[in-house]
Amino acid sequence: MIPTNKLALLCAAFCAAMLAFSHNANALRVPMPSSPTTTLGFFPDSHVVGTITPGAPADPADVATYINFMIGLAPGGSGSFGGQTITRSTNLFGSLPTASAVGAVSGTGTTIDLNAIGGTFTYLFAKYDGQNDVSQVWNISGLTGVITIPADGPLGYGLSGWILFGPTGQVPDGGTTVMLLGAALGVLGMARRYLLS
Repeated sequence: MIPTNKLALLCAAFCAAMLAFSHNANALRVPMPSSPTTTLGFFPDSHVVGTITPGAPADPADVATYINFMIGLAPGGSGSFGGQTITRSTNLFGSLPTASAVGAVSGTGTTIDLNAIGGTFTYLFAKYDGQNDVSQVWNISGLTGVITIPADGPLGYGLSGWILFGPTGQVPDGGTTVMLLGAALGVLGMARRYLLS
Protein backbone atom coordinates (compact mmCIF):
# COMPACT_ATOMS: atom_id res chain seq x y z
CA MET A 1 0.00 0.00 0.00
CA ILE A 2 1.41 3.41 -0.97
CA PRO A 3 0.82 6.27 1.48
CA THR A 4 -1.29 9.12 0.06
CA ASN A 5 1.43 11.76 0.39
CA LYS A 6 3.97 9.59 -1.47
CA LEU A 7 1.41 8.84 -4.21
CA ALA A 8 0.74 12.57 -4.64
CA LEU A 9 4.48 13.31 -4.91
CA LEU A 10 4.93 10.47 -7.39
CA CYS A 11 2.09 11.78 -9.61
CA ALA A 12 3.46 15.33 -9.44
CA ALA A 13 6.96 14.15 -10.43
CA PHE A 14 5.59 12.10 -13.32
CA CYS A 15 3.47 15.00 -14.65
CA ALA A 16 6.39 17.43 -14.32
CA ALA A 17 8.66 15.07 -16.28
CA MET A 18 6.14 14.63 -19.08
CA LEU A 19 5.44 18.36 -19.32
CA ALA A 20 9.16 19.11 -19.46
CA PHE A 21 9.46 17.06 -22.65
CA SER A 22 6.23 18.17 -24.33
CA HIS A 23 6.31 20.72 -27.13
CA ASN A 24 5.18 24.23 -26.27
CA ALA A 25 4.36 25.89 -29.58
CA ASN A 26 4.52 29.44 -28.19
CA ALA A 27 7.86 29.07 -26.41
CA LEU A 28 9.57 27.14 -29.20
CA ARG A 29 8.27 29.06 -32.22
CA VAL A 30 11.29 29.91 -34.31
CA PRO A 31 11.04 31.33 -37.80
CA MET A 32 11.80 28.55 -40.25
CA PRO A 33 14.25 29.36 -43.02
CA SER A 34 12.83 29.01 -46.49
CA SER A 35 13.50 25.65 -48.13
CA PRO A 36 16.24 25.65 -50.74
CA THR A 37 15.05 25.14 -54.31
CA THR A 38 17.01 23.02 -56.79
CA THR A 39 16.10 23.10 -60.48
CA LEU A 40 17.03 19.93 -62.36
CA GLY A 41 17.47 19.78 -66.11
CA PHE A 42 18.61 17.39 -68.78
CA PHE A 43 22.23 16.50 -69.57
CA PRO A 44 24.69 18.24 -69.11
CA ASP A 45 22.99 18.95 -65.73
CA SER A 46 25.42 17.62 -63.11
CA HIS A 47 22.69 15.58 -61.36
CA VAL A 48 21.76 13.48 -64.41
CA VAL A 49 22.60 9.79 -63.98
CA GLY A 50 21.14 8.76 -67.32
CA THR A 51 18.13 8.03 -69.49
CA ILE A 52 15.78 5.09 -70.01
CA THR A 53 13.85 4.61 -73.25
CA PRO A 54 10.93 4.07 -73.14
CA GLY A 55 10.89 3.58 -69.35
CA ALA A 56 7.73 1.49 -69.37
CA PRO A 57 6.38 -0.10 -67.32
CA ALA A 58 7.09 2.71 -64.89
CA ASP A 59 6.16 1.04 -61.60
CA PRO A 60 8.69 1.37 -58.73
CA ALA A 61 9.85 -2.27 -58.80
CA ASP A 62 10.64 -2.22 -62.54
CA VAL A 63 12.21 1.26 -62.49
CA ALA A 64 14.48 0.27 -59.57
CA THR A 65 15.87 -2.56 -61.72
CA TYR A 66 16.42 -0.14 -64.64
CA ILE A 67 18.31 2.27 -62.35
CA ASN A 68 20.42 -0.54 -60.91
CA PHE A 69 21.38 -1.64 -64.43
CA MET A 70 22.18 2.00 -65.28
CA ILE A 71 24.53 2.54 -62.32
CA GLY A 72 26.38 -0.63 -63.31
CA LEU A 73 27.27 0.90 -66.68
CA ALA A 74 30.50 2.81 -67.21
CA PRO A 75 30.01 6.60 -67.49
CA GLY A 76 28.96 7.35 -71.05
CA GLY A 77 28.00 3.70 -71.68
CA SER A 78 24.68 2.25 -72.80
CA GLY A 79 22.98 -1.11 -72.96
CA SER A 80 19.69 -2.96 -73.24
CA PHE A 81 17.86 -4.41 -70.26
CA GLY A 82 14.27 -5.63 -69.96
CA GLY A 83 13.25 -4.15 -73.31
CA GLN A 84 14.76 -0.77 -72.37
CA THR A 85 17.59 1.20 -73.91
CA ILE A 86 19.51 2.56 -70.94
CA THR A 87 22.23 5.19 -71.25
CA ARG A 88 24.52 6.42 -68.48
CA SER A 89 25.63 10.06 -68.52
CA THR A 90 29.31 10.98 -68.34
CA ASN A 91 28.77 12.58 -64.91
CA LEU A 92 30.96 11.04 -62.23
CA PHE A 93 29.30 10.39 -58.87
CA GLY A 94 31.70 8.00 -57.21
CA SER A 95 29.96 5.01 -55.69
CA LEU A 96 26.20 5.02 -56.33
CA PRO A 97 24.01 2.95 -53.97
CA THR A 98 21.56 0.35 -55.23
CA ALA A 99 18.04 1.71 -55.76
CA SER A 100 15.29 0.12 -53.69
CA ALA A 101 11.56 0.17 -54.38
CA VAL A 102 10.97 -0.06 -50.60
CA GLY A 103 9.77 3.34 -49.46
CA ALA A 104 9.54 4.69 -53.03
CA VAL A 105 7.25 7.71 -53.41
CA SER A 106 5.37 8.51 -56.64
CA GLY A 107 3.72 11.69 -57.79
CA THR A 108 2.94 14.08 -60.60
CA GLY A 109 3.75 17.72 -61.11
CA THR A 110 7.02 19.52 -61.64
CA THR A 111 7.60 20.58 -58.01
CA ILE A 112 8.61 18.08 -55.32
CA ASP A 113 8.96 19.22 -51.68
CA LEU A 114 11.35 16.71 -50.09
CA ASN A 115 10.80 18.19 -46.62
CA ALA A 116 7.03 17.59 -46.85
CA ILE A 117 7.50 14.03 -48.10
CA GLY A 118 10.14 13.10 -45.52
CA GLY A 119 12.67 10.35 -46.00
CA THR A 120 16.06 9.98 -47.57
CA PHE A 121 16.10 9.63 -51.32
CA THR A 122 18.93 9.01 -53.76
CA TYR A 123 17.30 8.90 -57.19
CA LEU A 124 14.51 10.76 -58.96
CA PHE A 125 12.97 9.11 -62.04
CA ALA A 126 10.74 11.18 -64.36
CA LYS A 127 8.56 9.61 -67.07
CA TYR A 128 7.55 11.73 -70.05
CA ASP A 129 4.37 10.92 -72.06
CA GLY A 130 4.08 7.17 -72.12
CA GLN A 131 6.46 5.63 -74.64
CA ASN A 132 6.88 8.75 -76.77
CA ASP A 133 9.74 10.42 -74.91
CA VAL A 134 12.89 9.66 -72.92
CA SER A 135 12.68 8.96 -69.18
CA GLN A 136 15.25 10.70 -67.01
CA VAL A 137 17.10 9.66 -63.81
CA TRP A 138 18.76 12.20 -61.48
CA ASN A 139 21.02 11.64 -58.46
CA ILE A 140 19.39 13.70 -55.69
CA SER A 141 21.38 12.41 -52.71
CA GLY A 142 22.12 15.25 -50.35
CA LEU A 143 19.41 17.53 -51.75
CA THR A 144 16.77 18.97 -49.43
CA GLY A 145 13.90 21.37 -49.83
CA VAL A 146 12.08 21.82 -53.12
CA ILE A 147 13.12 20.19 -56.39
CA THR A 148 11.78 21.43 -59.72
CA ILE A 149 11.94 19.20 -62.79
CA PRO A 150 11.20 20.02 -66.44
CA ALA A 151 7.54 19.97 -67.51
CA ASP A 152 8.48 18.60 -70.94
CA GLY A 153 10.88 15.82 -71.87
CA PRO A 154 13.88 16.08 -74.21
CA LEU A 155 11.62 15.36 -77.22
CA GLY A 156 8.94 17.85 -76.13
CA TYR A 157 6.35 15.52 -74.55
CA GLY A 158 4.75 16.36 -71.20
CA LEU A 159 5.59 14.89 -67.80
CA SER A 160 3.57 11.78 -66.91
CA GLY A 161 4.89 11.36 -63.37
CA TRP A 162 7.91 10.82 -61.14
CA ILE A 163 9.20 8.32 -58.57
CA LEU A 164 11.66 8.94 -55.71
CA PHE A 165 13.97 6.07 -54.73
CA GLY A 166 16.29 5.62 -51.81
CA PRO A 167 18.64 2.90 -50.74
CA THR A 168 16.78 2.54 -47.43
CA GLY A 169 13.36 4.13 -47.82
CA GLN A 170 12.05 6.33 -45.03
CA VAL A 171 14.23 8.11 -42.49
CA PRO A 172 14.08 6.56 -39.01
CA ASP A 173 12.58 8.46 -36.06
CA GLY A 174 14.68 11.43 -35.01
CA GLY A 175 15.10 10.36 -31.39
CA THR A 176 12.12 11.95 -29.65
CA THR A 177 10.62 8.57 -28.80
CA VAL A 178 13.91 7.35 -27.35
CA MET A 179 14.24 10.53 -25.29
CA LEU A 180 10.72 10.19 -23.87
CA LEU A 181 11.28 6.52 -23.08
CA GLY A 182 14.49 7.37 -21.21
CA ALA A 183 12.71 10.12 -19.25
CA ALA A 184 9.86 7.79 -18.30
CA LEU A 185 12.26 5.07 -17.17
CA GLY A 186 14.21 7.62 -15.12
CA VAL A 187 11.02 8.81 -13.40
CA LEU A 188 9.99 5.23 -12.68
CA GLY A 189 13.44 4.47 -11.24
CA MET A 190 13.29 7.51 -8.95
CA ALA A 191 9.72 6.66 -7.92
CA ARG A 192 10.72 3.09 -7.09
CA ARG A 193 13.63 4.26 -5.00
CA TYR A 194 11.45 6.82 -3.20
CA LEU A 195 8.60 4.39 -2.55
CA LEU A 196 10.87 1.66 -1.21
CA SER A 197 12.67 3.96 1.23
